[in-house]
Amino acid sequence: MNACRFAGTPARPSAVVTVLALVLLTLGAPLTGGAKAAEGPTAKVSQAEAGTGGTVTVTGARWRPRALLTLLICGQNMIGGTNSCANGDGRAVTVGADGTFTKKLPVAEPPKPCPCVIHIATATGEAAAAEVAFKVAGHPVAPLPKERSGGERLSVLSARLDGSSGLLTWFGAPPSRRLVVTVGNLGSTPARDPVFEVGTSHGVFAPSWEEQRWRGTLQPGKKTQVKLDVELSAGAHGDYLVSLRYGAKLLVEQPWTVGRPWGVTLFWVLLCVVVAATVFRIGMAVVDKVRPRTSRAVPPPRPSTPPSSGSSASGPAAANGAHPALPWFTPDTAPEAPPHHQISAPSEEIRSTPKGTT
Repeated sequence: MNACRFAGTPARPSAVVTVLALVLLTLGAPLTGGAKAAEGPTAKVSQAEAGTGGTVTVTGARWRPRALLTLLICGQNMIGGTNSCANGDGRAVTVGADGTFTKKLPVAEPPKPCPCVIHIATATGEAAAAEVAFKVAGHPVAPLPKERSGGERLSVLSARLDGSSGLLTWFGAPPSRRLVVTVGNLGSTPARDPVFEVGTSHGVFAPSWEEQRWRGTLQPGKKTQVKLDVELSAGAHGDYLVSLRYGAKLLVEQPWTVGRPWGVTLFWVLLCVVVAATVFRIGMAVVDKVRPRTSRAVPPPRPSTPPSSGSSASGPAAANGAHPALPWFTPDTAPEAPPHHQISAPSEEIRSTPKGTT
């Protein structure tokens, strides 16, 4: 039995190899599916051609869940950016929890000739985009513009937004930043005084572009730092996207979150309080002015002290019941005149005494 057991041992390596091969074959499908899942988002249309006034159904998969997407019909394969798209007839859709969406898009003629595409891109959050070829029936078709061979070819190596909001921005002043990009010239000729286009967009709206010339010369194979000013309108707040392009090539996009100008809200609250207090004071003054006046009550006369026996001869003022002529003397403390008989009695005794009497 031991000999048989040892005789069968050489067959074990082949069995192990067979089992490993089967495991790899079974794992091949999940690995392939994972590679496909790692690809970017996809989109497709219900029909490849439609005329103006019709609709086309756009479906997508593998998008970021709950992301907000914009759908646009663009001409010239969207070489010129969203300026070649029918922005007024675009649509927005929110991706479902499973990463898919379905949306009907009205067919409209883009401002540029075909070949046309349907451009799907995220409006907020991490940038993601996809394009599907589409033909607008009856829309003119023209060859794509040829790209220049040689010459200067500018590329952005790094980008950032410098600056911060000040106190005036908190009260509604226009927010401003400086777009600092490191630009390299990958072409064969120097770029002299290149003109860049800086665009700012908010939400699903197309960016508004502004030309800015950079003074200087960028030699082939060299790189330099370019600083361009970016400014929004007064009172702007929310999530913005700053874009930079050179010619028809989009170089870089930078997100920019602008805080709400709470100082404006505080100003309006204080203004409402001041106006309300002023109106209240004016109203109270008017009410006090127009209300009827009532006569003031006359206080009753003070009760007079009954005259005493010694104050009967205090004068005509006391006889009439009125106050004494001197108000700082009370009837009890007023000086009284001596009685008439006390003055004349000694004179009578003096007259009745005979002369020579002691």
